[in-house]
Amino acid sequence: MDTVVLLHGLWRSRWSMAWPAWRLRAAGFRTVGITYPSRRMPIDALAHYVARRLPDPGAGRLHFMTHSLGGLVVRELVRTARPPGLGRVVMIGPPNQGSDLARQLQGSRVLRALAGPVGPLLASEADAVTARLGPVDFEVGVIAGAVARSVLARRFDGPGDGRVLVSETRVEGMADLVVVGRGHAFIMNSGPVIDQTIHFLQHGRFQPSSAASLVDLSATASRERT
Repeated sequence: MDTVVLLHGLWRSRWSMAWPAWRLRAAGFRTVGITYPSRRMPIDALAHYVARRLPDPGAGRLHFMTHSLGGLVVRELVRTARPPGLGRVVMIGPPNQGSDLARQLQGSRVLRALAGPVGPLLASEADAVTARLGPVDFEVGVIAGAVARSVLARRFDGPGDGRVLVSETRVEGMADLVVVGRGHAFIMNSGPVIDQTIHFLQHGRFQPSSAASLVDLSATASRERT
């Protein structure tokens, strides 16, 4: 049986991933939720913290489902301590290129209060984040959100989930990307998002983006690739 490790985002705990965990178990996966101190350590220490708590996948593979910062933790973890039996990874709303919102708040008490030691990484330019974490050389599917802009994100250029732009979720080497009409805070608990996660973990690709629950941003994605 394959195992899925669920990693939450900033300010959260493993309980924020409880509903996806239940759905994954119903789909035949073993699940392990890990709570990590998202606001108290830099990214390398967070990756080490999680690595020491990873389960033994046995004869199966070790997959990940992550929300927000959890995606960066997995990238750092694989870069420094690649787990045996690594399988597929679904990153939901990950700031893979850093965060324009964090850059707008760079140097402020607000960013320090919200993000703690990972704030400087989130506020870094995209090339700096890539230089630190590198491209992915494992199977990654990214789920991005696109909703009406929040008060905090009105200065954003392009679609996003209110915290992270669709363009910021992309990472070199990813296998697939799909955009859903959900906001950042609870995107991981959306039924269509969980359905897409299960499909990717099983098949290495998301379901076709013609589904009514998905957002058609093909033109935007095409511009982002150029």
